[in-house]
Amino acid sequence: RAVYGTQNPYAVEGFIDEMAVEAGKDPFEFRKELLPEDSRVRGVLITAAEKSDWYKKLGKGKGRGIACWQAHGSFCAQVAEVTVENNKLSIDKFITAIDCGIVVNPDTVEAQVEGTIAFVLSTTLKGEITINNGGVVQSNYDDFEILTLKEMPIVETYIAQNTFPVGGVGEAAVGPIAPAVCNAIFAASGKRVRRLPIKLGK
Repeated sequence: RAVYGTQNPYAVEGFIDEMAVEAGKDPFEFRKELLPEDSRVRGVLITAAEKSDWYKKLGKGKGRGIACWQAHGSFCAQVAEVTVENNKLSIDKFITAIDCGIVVNPDTVEAQVEGTIAFVLSTTLKGEITINNGGVVQSNYDDFEILTLKEMPIVETYIAQNTFPVGGVGEAAVGPIAPAVCNAIFAASGKRVRRLPIKLGK
């Protein structure tokens, strides 16, 4: 799903986060400074940060991560809030800000974003494909798991209001999810994740 909008934003947005840390700057502020003031991607980045209470301190073992991307004529930024305890990860909250141009049905946009988060978090946390004797081992959802209801985070979606041409929604929201989670893991634990699916104990 989302073609190049999966691995590319994971690499780019993870690296931008690392550059921010090396520069001694806040990851949100660092990104904002790189983007033109009138850009739509900057707009959703700011919205996601504001709606997540970006500067509000979290407890021990908790962290926030931010990422943004543009695809299919739309612009999306997301903030993940996670808890890392004894190498165990829980995704607590997910904030999405999306600018997809003219919106006919906001409920459909919100549903698409929620479904995207569920499936991308599934592959980010569990979606390992293994090969044995030249064939894929996993065959169905019994051995290629998706997120359960209990594992699903709180999701909030904020939709930009404008008159730009209609853009995509479901695939446009894919890109920032994995890097936002991995950047949040770093904020919570100081550990960088450079391989998916996430396995903190290894």
